Amino acid sequence: MAQTSTDDPKPVEPQVLTDRLRVHARVIIDPIVNFLAKYKISPDVLTVLGMLFHFLFAWLIAHGQFRWAAIAILLLAPFDALDGALARKMGRKQGGFGAFLDSTLDRLAEIILFGGFIYYYWVQKNVTMMAVSYLAVTGSIMVSYARSKAESLSYNSKVGIASRVERYAAMIILLFFQQPVVLLVLLAIATYFTLVQRGYQVWLQWIAELKAEEAAERVD
Repeated sequence: MAQTSTDDPKPVEPQVLTDRLRVHARVIIDPIVNFLAKYKISPDVLTVLGMLFHFLFAWLIAHGQFRWAAIAILLLAPFDALDGALARKMGRKQGGFGAFLDSTLDRLAEIILFGGFIYYYWVQKNVTMMAVSYLAVTGSIMVSYARSKAESLSYNSKVGIASRVERYAAMIILLFFQQPVVLLVLLAIATYFTLVQRGYQVWLQWIAELKAEEAAERVD
């Protein structure tokens, strides 16, 4: 009789750019986090600040100051990455209101930022680029939603070419070289492609579960 093992190792979670950057950035992040923890600065304060900075990014973009927007994003967006590290340093358990606040404000921050593009092209009376901006922001939100929903169903969908770090890296580079059209077209395509990648990843795991259940039933 065939036997099934209950000790099969779980698939290793793939590393994305965010994970690699977090490892290499420790030498910079750790001293800042230690300082903030020493004075008991709440991680939620950093989360809210990270969102508020996006009003500045949007204002600069709305006024066509793309290079300054790139510099501001480069200097200020990393604040948003400190809240999780600070929460761990202060011994906060994973999940809870802090995680909810972080995830919610991250999405709101991107809506605010892309609002700058939509306003800029509205003033320019460029309906096509307004539509592309809409696709870029909805794609960005859906990429994040897909991962969140997958994890709520106990699936891993941490894959794709346009996670949040990749999106912001593209913004910094292409805005600095004053190429907003290239940026928005790239994001509109890459985010929806990433959504398909994540959906496919979840589908593969679901199929594997079904096959495992069928195999277990045959054994029984």
